[in-house]
Amino acid sequence: MDKFRIAKDTLGEVRVPKEAYYGAQTQRAVENFPISGIRLPLSFIKAQAIIKGSAAFANRECKALSNEKANAIISAADEVVNGDLRDQFVVDAYQAGAGTSQNMNMNEVLASRASEILGGEKGDYSLVHPNDDVNMSQSTNDTIPTAIQISVASELQTTLYPALSRLIQVLKEKEKEFHEIIKAGRTHLQDAVPIRLGSEFKGYRGTLESVKHALEHSETSLYALGLGGNAVGTGINAHPDYAQLAIKQIAQKTKLPFTQSDNTYAFMQNTNAAIRVSGHLKELALHLIKISSDLRLLSSGPRTGFAEIMLPAVQPGSSIMPGKINPVILENMYMICSQVIGNDTCVSTAAIGSQLEINAMMPVIGFNVLQSITILSNGITIFTEKCLKDITANEENIQNWLEKSLSLVTALNPHIGYEKAAAVAKESFETGKTLKEVLVAKKILTREEADRILDPNSMI
Repeated sequence: MDKFRIAKDTLGEVRVPKEAYYGAQTQRAVENFPISGIRLPLSFIKAQAIIKGSAAFANRECKALSNEKANAIISAADEVVNGDLRDQFVVDAYQAGAGTSQNMNMNEVLASRASEILGGEKGDYSLVHPNDDVNMSQSTNDTIPTAIQISVASELQTTLYPALSRLIQVLKEKEKEFHEIIKAGRTHLQDAVPIRLGSEFKGYRGTLESVKHALEHSETSLYALGLGGNAVGTGINAHPDYAQLAIKQIAQKTKLPFTQSDNTYAFMQNTNAAIRVSGHLKELALHLIKISSDLRLLSSGPRTGFAEIMLPAVQPGSSIMPGKINPVILENMYMICSQVIGNDTCVSTAAIGSQLEINAMMPVIGFNVLQSITILSNGITIFTEKCLKDITANEENIQNWLEKSLSLVTALNPHIGYEKAAAVAKESFETGKTLKEVLVAKKILTREEADRILDPNSMI
C-alpha cells in the first residue's frame, strides 16, 4: 500500500505522506531545511491558528469569504488552538526567510482539515484552498510578526510573570526571615561594613521588581498589531474593514488588549516589540546570574568557604567524592541565563537583517524570544521551589566572620580618625588580634568604648 500521495504546487508535484494534512509547500520545506529537528513552539502554532480563524471571521463579515468556507476554517483553527493536529506542523525553526514555509504549513493544514469538515478529503483544495481561502487578505509578512507578538504576550502573561512574581514573594519572605541577622558585608570580595542578611535579599527583590516593571512596560508594544498590512504594509487585496475586525477577534480570543497598529509599514519593517522584550529578558538573565552566583558564594564550603547560608540538598554532587553536595539548582540557573543572553544576541543579529519593507529573519527571532521565556519561566520556578524557599542561615559562621571582619574599623573614623583607624586595622591583620584587643592594648579606647563603638548593631 502506497504511503504517499501526490500533492501539487506552482513548482510541480511533490510526494507527501498520505496521512499528512499538510501539502506540497510544507513538504518542500521539510526537504529543504532539515537543520535542527526543532520546531517553533506550541504557543506560536496556537497564535498562528488564532490569526487564521480571526481572519476567516473578518473575511466572512466583509462578505469576501462564504459562510460555509469561513466556518469550516474557523472550526479547523479552533481545533489547532485546542492542541489538535500538533504533529502536522513540521517545518524546522531554521527555515525559509520571513516564515513563508511556516505560514503555508498552517494554511495547508487548515485547508485540509476544513475540507474534511465540509465532507472532502485532506489535500483536496477544491473545497478550501490554502492560499485563496485560508490566507485570504493576508501575507506571511504580516501574519508571522503578528504571531510572534501574540505568542510572546501570551507566554509572558501565563508563564513568566507568575514565576517571577512567586520568586519576588519568596525573596520578600527571606528578607523578613533574615532581618535580625547581621553579617559582614563584602565589596570587591573583601571585608566591608556590616549588613543585615535580610538586606541582601531585599536588594535581590528590588532588582527583580525593577526588571519585571521594565518587562511589563516593553510588553505594551506587543499589543499593536499590523495585521492587514499584507505584503508590504499597504493592505493590498484586503477589505478596508478586515484588519479592524480580525484584530478585534484576536483580542477576544486571547483576552489580551490587542489593537490595530497606526503604522503598518513600521510594524512590518522591524520587529521592534520582540527586540525590546528580548532585551529585558536578557537583563533579567543578567540579574539572575548575579543572584545565583551570590548564593553559590555565600553557601560555599561547607568547611572551607563562606558557609553563611545553607542550601537544600537535592541530589548527590559527585561521582567520586562521597557526601559532596553541589549548588546544582543555582548552576542550572546560570546555564539557563547564559542561553538567554545568547538568544538575545541572535535576536539582535537577526534584527539587523531587516531590509526595506520586511525583516526576513522573523522565524529565528520568534523562536529565540519564546525559548527565552520558556526556559526562564521553568528555571525560575525550579530555583524558587527547590532552592530559595528552603535556604537557611548559618548564624554561627555568620557571627564568626563578622567578628573577624577588619572593616568594622570603619566605625572608628569619627572617634580616632581615618589614619589611626587604618593603623589599628593593619596591626590587627598582622598580629591576628581582634580590633578590640589592639584598641585596648594600645589604650586608644577602653574596653567599654570599644564594645560600644564596634557593636555591629550600631553600624546598620
